[in-house]
Amino acid sequence: MATLADVARRAGVSPATASRIINGSSKPVTEALRERVLAAVEELQYVPNAHAQLLARNHRSAVGVIVHDVSDPYFAEITRGLQRVATADGRLVIICNTYRDPQKELEYVELLRAHQAAAIILAGSGYHDEQFTNSLDAKLRVYQATGGHVAVIGRHEHTGHAVIPANETGGYLMGAELFALGHTQLGVIAGPKHLTTTTDRLTGLRRAAREHGQKLPTRQIAYADFDRSGGAAAAASLLDAHPQLTAIAALNDSMAIGALALLRSRGIRVPEQMSLVGFDDMPVARDVTPTLTTIRLPLADMGARAMTLALQPADPMHSPHIEHVSAELVRRESTAPPPAS
Repeated sequence: MATLADVARRAGVSPATASRIINGSSKPVTEALRERVLAAVEELQYVPNAHAQLLARNHRSAVGVIVHDVSDPYFAEITRGLQRVATADGRLVIICNTYRDPQKELEYVELLRAHQAAAIILAGSGYHDEQFTNSLDAKLRVYQATGGHVAVIGRHEHTGHAVIPANETGGYLMGAELFALGHTQLGVIAGPKHLTTTTDRLTGLRRAAREHGQKLPTRQIAYADFDRSGGAAAAASLLDAHPQLTAIAALNDSMAIGALALLRSRGIRVPEQMSLVGFDDMPVARDVTPTLTTIRLPLADMGARAMTLALQPADPMHSPHIEHVSAELVRRESTAPPPAS
């Protein structure tokens, strides 16, 4: 097992300097020196002394939350749950928006570690990018090795506690509902291809198609940003290319609402002429006309649970805790059998 002296030797610094950096001392050091020491911690798999870390971190009241965009209703709901638990625990929440820029995620992890945040919660989809995933995981492990706590929401592959929504199951439920109603001409408004959430939800839709003896042609899947504008543009593209469609499955509610607006602008009645299903069950899904059939995820509860996991005392004898969150279909007014030929 590596010792503090081993880390200091590997980094080319004194044990005292290595100790200050590892335990989060407020005494200033250069960023290059800090990086050398933390790289040595990661390479040697050094586990710091728990008592020293407690002394170093007992004043740390801030927790960092890294999201794609807190103005997105999905992340707003998750953040509401995160903040509720953090506030009850007397914590200051630092919210960092990455706008789906992987490099910003790496930068924010470094920034929050430099600010000695007690915990980091990453909320939102992972990326189909092995190099980025490995880089992020390495930074999170270094952060943990220096006493930080980590929890992720909606990701499969990172260190730390995890809250995993049933995205594949939700995709299956939305597909099964439309196929059971009798739809055979289904269009899909998917999120960006490089996000694991998009892949998971599409996987569920394809499973539903297979089980109902239907096909989901690639040409009837339109990829777009996970927002209202992306949903409207994707719906227009699908309808122009495939006027025979009788149902649209949008892989989040924001895109579904954009699609609903586009359908209304073209005089296409929902659900009489076109059924529409969303995903996530945002509060606005109950307020649009017609009300939106969707897949419900308990977003605020997911955020609250992730913060609870991140703030619990570290237990080196046990593996990180992984919680799976179920999805359920919520039937409202936007779905019906296809129109008679």
